[in-house]
Amino acid sequence: MAFARKNRKDAGVTAPVATATSPTDVAHNVAGTVLTTSAEPPQEPKAPAAVIAPKEVNNGQSNKRLGEQLIGSRLITQEQLDAALAEQVSSGGRLGEVLVSQGVLTEQALAHALAAFFGFDVANLRRDNVDPATLMLVPENVAREHMAVPIRMSGNSLEVAVAEPSEELRAELSQLVARDVQLRIAPLSDIRWAIDSNYRAIGAVGQLVQAFESVEVARRRAAEAPAAEAPVGDDAPVVQVVDRILTQAMRDRASDVHIEPSDDVVRIRFRIDGALKEILTLPAAIGPGLVSRIKIMANMNIVERRRPQDGQLTITIDGTEVDVRVATAATIMGESCVMRILDKTRSVLRLNDLGMPTDTHLAYSKMVRSPFGMVICAGPTGSGKTTTLYATLSEVSNPTLNVMTIEDPVEYVFPSINQIQTNDQAGITFATGLRSILRHDPDVILVGEIRDVETTRVAVQSALTGHFVVSSLHATDSVSALHRFLDMGIESFLIASSVLGVVGQRLLRRICPSCKGIYTPTPEELDFYHEAGGSNKTVFYAGSGCNFCSHTGYNDRIGVYELLIMTPELRRLIVGWATQEELRAMAVRQGMRTMRQEAIGLVDQDITTIEEVIRSMYTL
Repeated sequence: MAFARKNRKDAGVTAPVATATSPTDVAHNVAGTVLTTSAEPPQEPKAPAAVIAPKEVNNGQSNKRLGEQLIGSRLITQEQLDAALAEQVSSGGRLGEVLVSQGVLTEQALAHALAAFFGFDVANLRRDNVDPATLMLVPENVAREHMAVPIRMSGNSLEVAVAEPSEELRAELSQLVARDVQLRIAPLSDIRWAIDSNYRAIGAVGQLVQAFESVEVARRRAAEAPAAEAPVGDDAPVVQVVDRILTQAMRDRASDVHIEPSDDVVRIRFRIDGALKEILTLPAAIGPGLVSRIKIMANMNIVERRRPQDGQLTITIDGTEVDVRVATAATIMGESCVMRILDKTRSVLRLNDLGMPTDTHLAYSKMVRSPFGMVICAGPTGSGKTTTLYATLSEVSNPTLNVMTIEDPVEYVFPSINQIQTNDQAGITFATGLRSILRHDPDVILVGEIRDVETTRVAVQSALTGHFVVSSLHATDSVSALHRFLDMGIESFLIASSVLGVVGQRLLRRICPSCKGIYTPTPEELDFYHEAGGSNKTVFYAGSGCNFCSHTGYNDRIGVYELLIMTPELRRLIVGWATQEELRAMAVRQGMRTMRQEAIGLVDQDITTIEEVIRSMYTL
């Protein structure tokens, strides 16, 4: 399947530094190319192409270089410019990109500096809607190649947002669309997002569905072999529909794709930032074909449609390799399918990047450096438990320790860690894999998930025999995780002796910074806020909805944590089979802040909303 994205052309060339800067040099300098000093006379140039002249600045130097423009605007200092130029010489990147990567400039500030340098307007892609009619003028491959997105028609001219303007680009686009083109400046990340969100991979699904239906009609009319099925090629409509759904899910930052059959349609829903959103509805007839295609990709049994099945596949989408976990189940309406997308290129977060409060981070970091015992990450599905476990491994791993994991599946690959993936067909479960790990003299053991009594008992015994064990457990909070162990039949004195602490967690959606504004909470929200210990603040913020957040008002998520540290008092309560309320009350008296308290703190900091806290953890 073809998911490869074209690489953007590099407009950079090496230009000599001269006392008088030519227009061509200006264009290259703004693009951020390497500037070097040369004693040799320049070669006889070919007839240069016309370039865009920068706007006249106050001191009359029309050919002022970008670096001097930034210094004159007090966006950077001379020392920062010198450091960026030195980095530019070694890396060969563009000056603007180097300044952004070094944290000297933001992309927004760079875009405004380029706009002032060239005399262009800045396009606000976060607020301005792209006219769908203009997308037909500039094909997607051209937009991705040049990082240029059409915005709207202005009279007979087409407005196009670009990150790096040049006359060559304007002329090429003008020739392509057969009309005049006006360039606008926008940050590179905004342009990437605008291309992904406007050139929808599922835009042509309707035509593919029509092609599928025509093939089905022809097949039914074939009286010679009514039950025969022709081999499915990569250009078959069902294959292309599956490819486009996965591509769009990746571009929309979806964590899960749900294919759900009903009476007359098949719903396609994406889970984005923890909330499901309906993306597409297809005719019911195509549903079995979609699920069968996904099963083939995941090496699952396409004949068996009654029993639930699990599988996994690896594909490349827009040049990025991703793992997809597949689960199917038979419903009364047909076979449903859920695909979880795991981006293998994501970097592993460190503990201090998770969003834990400072004191919680310090206490947890101290706990996970214990030579033996068990630490549990508790929370529901999709609460970020695996991310916390991997951040813990990255914190404790060092060349003097033998770190081993048993996971299903291995989501991140650590070069210095021995990782085992479960395989039911080969008899490798969490319990059997954990037993085999104990024969390899491990110091630190990660159990991807504690699901059954056997795995729990082996993990507890490992913690009691001198190993440090970290694992995840499905539970509502830290206290309920301890009671889940008791419910599994693990003796209370073993739990009290082996568990060092439990971190309960949730993920809350952040307010979108692009459309963040003042709003008035409802009376019910205010009552919840004050009952949960909120401050006396009177001004609250929420997202009004914009292009960047798909008009949800939220963009990205942040973790909320509560850390229960096992103290002698808590151990005595556990041995005495205390209730969850008694355990929680004791933990709070000893300094534990609950997840609801932490979430209300994020509302006080205007990071999330009361509505989002109620949606995620109202009952805590």
